[in-house]
Amino acid sequence: MNPRLTRQELLRRGAAGGALLAFPSLLAACGGGGGDGGGGELKTVLNFANWPYYIDVDEKSKKYPTIDEFKAQTGITINYFEEINDNAEYFAKIQGPLSQGNGIDRDILVLTDNSRFPGLLVNQGWVEKLDKDLIPNISNLVDAQASPPFDPNREYSLPWQSGMTGIAWNEDVTGPVTSVQQLLEDPKLKGKVTMLQELADSVGLVMLQAGDDPTAVTDETFNKAVATVQAAVDSGQIRRFTGNDYAQPLTKGDLAAAVAWSGDIVQLIPDNPKLKWAIPESGGMIWTDNMLIPTGGSVPTASTYMNYVYDPAVAAKIAAYIQYVTPVKGAKEELAKTDPELANNPLIFPDDATLSQVNQFDSTALDNEDYITAWQGVLGQ
Repeated sequence: MNPRLTRQELLRRGAAGGALLAFPSLLAACGGGGGDGGGGELKTVLNFANWPYYIDVDEKSKKYPTIDEFKAQTGITINYFEEINDNAEYFAKIQGPLSQGNGIDRDILVLTDNSRFPGLLVNQGWVEKLDKDLIPNISNLVDAQASPPFDPNREYSLPWQSGMTGIAWNEDVTGPVTSVQQLLEDPKLKGKVTMLQELADSVGLVMLQAGDDPTAVTDETFNKAVATVQAAVDSGQIRRFTGNDYAQPLTKGDLAAAVAWSGDIVQLIPDNPKLKWAIPESGGMIWTDNMLIPTGGSVPTASTYMNYVYDPAVAAKIAAYIQYVTPVKGAKEELAKTDPELANNPLIFPDDATLSQVNQFDSTALDNEDYITAWQGVLGQ
């Protein structure tokens, strides 16, 4: 797998041709629990593991404003670890202690639902249930995120931020690319197209193009989609498969079009207005990075923080800086008070009509070893 390795700053550096940075994991897997599990009292310290560049930052002081405000309100200090660069890599680090019933000295971690790992954590019983009595702001969760396949009742997770998967193109090279069929078959695009390595993103879009349901994958629909992608590889239509490293060649015009994440493109467009992004006519995919409480994490403390970030005013501050899709109702209205233009950006605040066009991927299919093997074959791995 090659998930999103970066957030806003790394993406901009990559598009400009700069070197990508590597962040060493700060995780020290502990033999004992890092919190008080499902019970206990509120702690004075919260250990939070997240992806790099994925929270608001004061550029002058390099502090985290919403984290500082949380401490001012609650007296709880947050140790914020930017240590998750890859879903699979991070899961490999925490799997050992969690499988033995031990904590990992983290109260919240963030993993992506278009990987198999949130579902694995839930199915293995390696995460704690949320204390929803401490999260009254859960009522602000957008309807589209209320019931993901891996956690249909949101007993174990809450979204941190989301992004949509669609098609991006460079108007200096091509006109609009509005369908997956055009992307994979238009001879004018041959050799100038990339798809994402993530199975859920690329296979999901192809399934939608075929009229199939990516939320309920069958052997027939999966194999049909994989065969379609393989044919585009064999014909030379697809140049290669990428993480978000499509950004630089798409910006430069080396690529005409790419299966792309909305968050990447919204960050690139201010400097590169020739870039466009759209949900394909047949529909797009949506992925969500989810907050979970690992075994041993402090449920009261983690739940208190989750309630805090589901305050629309707080969510607006986070969204304004990182520019991904917030899962919190009312955040758009709060942001409109200070930045109306940003609040009206449909890639940050998609409306209900837009959200109705995007789909989550079948979490069971993501854990199917036959599917994983078949997809790795398409990728040439």
